[in-house]
Amino acid sequence: MRKRTANKRHRRTDRIFDDILVGRFINCVMKDGLKQKAERVVYDAFDIIKEKLNTEPVEVFKKAIHNVEPSLEVRSRRVGGSNYQVPTEVRPERRKALAIKWILTYARDKAGRSMAEKLAGELMAAANNEGSAVKKKEDVHRMAEANKAFAHFRW
Repeated sequence: MRKRTANKRHRRTDRIFDDILVGRFINCVMKDGLKQKAERVVYDAFDIIKEKLNTEPVEVFKKAIHNVEPSLEVRSRRVGGSNYQVPTEVRPERRKALAIKWILTYARDKAGRSMAEKLAGELMAAANNEGSAVKKKEDVHRMAEANKAFAHFRW
């Protein structure tokens, strides 16, 4: 290899729970650099979760992320003039990134209520292995299973 690999950047924790994953989640919620607004949305969602479930919201959050993380995904490979959907394993960092992205996407797509309420609802649903984000994970796994025949194209 000609070039060296880049050093891993150290991620910052969030203010209240001192957790790297929560800090990363807040950064993904953030739009247009409005970090305080994103923090308020996430912490309000955590307050709603604590109110409804009477449990530690960070534990519910981590369980939700874990339930949505995909272990397999399909990637397009061009072999001999045609495209194949090749199932591949997902790296741990990407698993978390996909889980966060899917939870936020489906929370934003819900109609009505405030973002904090929508986010709390999606996190609680994901923690119980239900909801749109978990369904998305199952769809991705089903797609990978269906294309298992093309696994030999992986490299």
